[in-house]
Amino acid sequence: MKRGDLVTNSSVRESLDASTSERVENLEEASSGIDGEKIGPRPDGRDFDQLRPVKITRNYTMHSAGSVLIEVGNTKVICTASIEEGLPGFMKGTGKGWISAEYSMLPSATETRKRRDSSRGKVDGRSQEIQRLIGRSIRSVVNLEDLGERTIWIDCDVIQADGGTRTASITGAFVALADALYKLYASGDIKKMPITSMLAAVSVGVVDSNVCLDICYEEDSKAEVDTNIIMNHKGQFAELQCTGEERPFTRAEMNQILEYAEKGNKELMRIQRKALGQVADSIIGREYEREAIIATGNMHKLEEIQKMLADMDFDIKSLKDVDLDGIEIIEDGRTFEHNALIKARTISKMTGKIAIGDDSGIEVDALGKRPGIYSARYAGENATDEENRIKMFEELKDVPMEKRTARFVCVIATVFPDGKEMLARGKVEGKIAFEERGHNGFGYDCMFIPDGYEETFGQLAPEVKNSFSHRSRALAEMKVRLKEIIDSRII
Repeated sequence: MKRGDLVTNSSVRESLDASTSERVENLEEASSGIDGEKIGPRPDGRDFDQLRPVKITRNYTMHSAGSVLIEVGNTKVICTASIEEGLPGFMKGTGKGWISAEYSMLPSATETRKRRDSSRGKVDGRSQEIQRLIGRSIRSVVNLEDLGERTIWIDCDVIQADGGTRTASITGAFVALADALYKLYASGDIKKMPITSMLAAVSVGVVDSNVCLDICYEEDSKAEVDTNIIMNHKGQFAELQCTGEERPFTRAEMNQILEYAEKGNKELMRIQRKALGQVADSIIGREYEREAIIATGNMHKLEEIQKMLADMDFDIKSLKDVDLDGIEIIEDGRTFEHNALIKARTISKMTGKIAIGDDSGIEVDALGKRPGIYSARYAGENATDEENRIKMFEELKDVPMEKRTARFVCVIATVFPDGKEMLARGKVEGKIAFEERGHNGFGYDCMFIPDGYEETFGQLAPEVKNSFSHRSRALAEMKVRLKEIIDSRII
């Protein structure tokens, strides 16, 4: 983004879901209401769980490696991040970097002029406490070993105060820090982004017995309970400062405070993410669309995967849906994993979307784990299922049952648009029967007896077989890992 570019609650709307968009819209309107009338119960017209309007302007100053003007309601803070080669004495020789923070208010930031620290010859206790909080919070999401032997100085200068200056400072400082470190990363001075998570901070108070998110000064000055809560995008806490200013608080109030804090911090991190763009992608990864293309023309596989992922609100499309029906992909890998990846990589590259490919087969121990990846063409390139079975029975004719051990194997590969890949493997152990039994399924099903059963896959009811088949096991593992990856990139 160019200098002066800003992100507000409004500009985040396109990247949020419909319900979040409504919250942002309400957030912008709350302070004035309809026709200028207050519509909420709080002094500025907000609902109890609403943030004040937030604006983040990147590249606000010329010389800092990272700089931000953050505006939260009427609170305004300039946050800068400066890079300094070398370390403070206590860190030298550790092989790690360091991050320090300084915080101050301009004399005119408050209604009553605040004397400069320099005129008193020392930093006041409140400023010391806050700058230590900022430093601790920022360091909680940075791998200092990846930073190298250099110091990052975070400076937060409040130019206008209306409550929540320390939380606004942390939220803005994170964006400034991310910009500074991305410049080091882009220039090759560090090998990877050392930031491990997004980070934001918000205040929650209890005012007139009501829990209120992001309190302004008017509310803060009469708050019965005052809290500042710093969180990362994984839902973990960097710090909780909870104080009963006028009275103790209850467990029920604490639960609601945490609920509001999580809601507010997530909204703030969405705004940060929108402001940072590709810089945020380098930290938590690109946010993926909730759809995938199955690299197969087999409708049975398509339906099985669609059913397995139905509760994830994940749209599974066929090759026909993306005009690739009939495409030929040469599977020349030497393992199930390689072949599955070949399919998924090809389709992901062609569509720019998440692609899922699979490869499966049967391994027979007495045959040196053949046919394996050649299961579909065991008796020749254009062999039928029956021809493949006849060949296997012939090769196993003198092998006793105890040595006819075998397994069905399925590997599912998922390839993401940014190149990330994952593999899931499922298998079912069993033995090869002496003759074909049953008519369900296809391929080698009628000659495979899974462990724990006397029937072959061909004799078992489809719903029984599918409940523990090699493909269903691979799909179950894929589903868990896919959800983890998708969720890890959503705030």
